[in-house]
Amino acid sequence: MQSSKHYKKSSITEALIDIRVDASSEAEIPTLKNIQQSILSQYPVDEEIIEIQGQFEGGSNITATATASQAVVGYRFISHDMKQIFQARLNGFTFSRLAPYERWENLQNEAQRLWDIYRAVIKPKNVNRVAVRYINKLDLPLPMNDFKDYLRTLPEVSPDLSQGLSDFFMQLQIPQEDIGGMLLLNEVIIPPSGDDLVSMVLDIDLFCNVNFPGDGIAHWDLLEKFRVRKNEIFEACITDKTRELLK
Repeated sequence: MQSSKHYKKSSITEALIDIRVDASSEAEIPTLKNIQQSILSQYPVDEEIIEIQGQFEGGSNITATATASQAVVGYRFISHDMKQIFQARLNGFTFSRLAPYERWENLQNEAQRLWDIYRAVIKPKNVNRVAVRYINKLDLPLPMNDFKDYLRTLPEVSPDLSQGLSDFFMQLQIPQEDIGGMLLLNEVIIPPSGDDLVSMVLDIDLFCNVNFPGDGIAHWDLLEKFRVRKNEIFEACITDKTRELLK
């Protein structure tokens, strides 16, 4: 796979680092809210993260019953410019950067700073899952002869069928055995940004189930490997024509 490149016209609409944990028995939802006191100047907006659970019961009778409940499972803290989002939950931590994306180093440094604050409050027993996810939006010009002019990873259509594609959704799960992870690759056509464009999402989600100490740094070492790999995956999915669009 090709090495990473820095593009002037970044296609990244969201980049995130996600760390799942087993929290200590002392960790509680109200404690999570207190995190904001340490980051209030940078993340003044807060929202509850609500989890809704439903239950459906039926049987041989004609009637059936359905119930639903909801609970606060964490908080979402948002920066002044609405470009950075920090999620603090009992089961994990997520830091997202929305467009315009800057650099991995910026994403990682802020994620580490917020993780240290989160970890001091939650005191996780261990880290059980880590992930890096990059959502790219590609605006491809019309007219277009073939999606293969711009993408190297696509659905394979039988030669006995019409070869035109007006819409598609594709998901691939590809083990990354050398780094102990899994790639979840999604491609989907979305409403275009203009009449002369086809807009697509290229969603790269790298994750791994782990068992690391909650107070260690092993998850950051793995996330660094994911950084390198997600760049290689992006380059492996696009053609030189797409690279020209991003210059």
